[in-house]
Formats: sequence, C-alpha cells, structure tokens
Amino acid sequence: MLDIDEMGQKEIQEFLQQVGYGHLGYIHEGKPYVMPMHYYFKDSDIYLFTTEGMKTHDINVNPEVCLQVEEIHDPLHWRSAIVSGRADRLTEQQDIDLAMQLIKGENPTLSPAINRTWIDSWGRAEVIAIYRISHGEMTGRTTDGASSH
Repeated sequence: MLDIDEMGQKEIQEFLQQVGYGHLGYIHEGKPYVMPMHYYFKDSDIYLFTTEGMKTHDINVNPEVCLQVEEIHDPLHWRSAIVSGRADRLTEQQDIDLAMQLIKGENPTLSPAINRTWIDSWGRAEVIAIYRISHGEMTGRTTDGASSH
C-alpha cells in the first residue's frame, strides 16, 4: 500500500523554490488546457515569464489558473504540489523591474520561448508578459514521508 502524506506549507514552499517548472492549467476556448511552464518563486508568489500568444490571451480573459509541480523518482517516491489562484499581469514598471531582477537572477541567459504561429498571425515579435500569482492556495502531497507538518 502506498503511504501518501500531506505536505506542510513550509515544505511546499521549499519544494516550489527548488523545482522551477511545472504544468500551468488555464481555460482555452472554454475548456481546460495545460502546458509545461517555467516559473519563479519568491515570498509565496509565483512569477510566470512568457511572450505574447495564446496563453497570455487566455489568461487575460480568465486569470484563474492552476500550477502543478512534481518530482518523481519512481512510482513509490514522488512529491507533487498544486497552486491555484489568480494570475495578474504586471503592468507597473516597478513591479516588472523587480520581477525581471528575480527572473534574471535565476536564469541569466533568459530567452523566452516564441510561438512562431502567433508571431505570424498577430505580427508580433518578442512581446514579454509577466504574471504574478499571489496568495494562491497551495497544497502538496508526498510519498517520501518527509512532511514538515
């Protein structure tokens, strides 16, 4: 029998800080849609750095998102966390500068992915968008038995 434990908030935050990538869920044309995504974690906030495209269009329409992060060693040893909340696009230059400082600190050779189909159809080049998920609900589970609660 697999023993699954709930992770405490401190353990979840340490896990999110450590991993840095997951799967972002949002609504696309009225249906759930999930895509892999790097994120940046600081002070309980998740920052998403991307370029203009389908994802930004959909999040701007409905900012309720879910980020799932996992670490799987084998079927019996894994950790998983989910952050659900509202992704707010940063528009104030001060907020953008602080986020970029964090992002560049984590990824000095930053080069966002560019979806060529959106560039062609929208005629846009590298238009950067940064979102912040603040005060998101965080849950986590582990089979490692290392829960901090």
